[in-house]
Amino acid sequence: MIADLQCVVLDCPDPAELAAFYHSLLGGTVNQQDERWGLDDEWATLHTPSGLVLAFQRVADYLPPAWPDPARPQQFHLDFGVADLDQAEEQVLARGATVLDDGAVARSWRVYADPAGHPFCLVRH
Repeated sequence: MIADLQCVVLDCPDPAELAAFYHSLLGGTVNQQDERWGLDDEWATLHTPSGLVLAFQRVADYLPPAWPDPARPQQFHLDFGVADLDQAEEQVLARGATVLDDGAVARSWRVYADPAGHPFCLVRH
């Protein structure tokens, strides 16, 4: 082993807003004190109940991915397991997500964007 994953960092225009969005989906603690990094207007964190840490970093002139356009690719995305796709979709849309692919073809996943434009999937488990 070479390293331990510290956190996943998402660039965005408003770290506090994006931390609140993911908190509403995953629970956990926003901006929990952590010796690994400081907290300020440029950086926010979410320590999730599963132990994963998401961090949100302000980027001036941020341009969101334009999924599925390869000119501005998604670069990465997050998959979230859910029991009921329809119910989960309703909840993420109410919290500010937007639909990128509604899964009109019968399948076990759907694609959305968070408020800063990062693609993520809801996957039936």
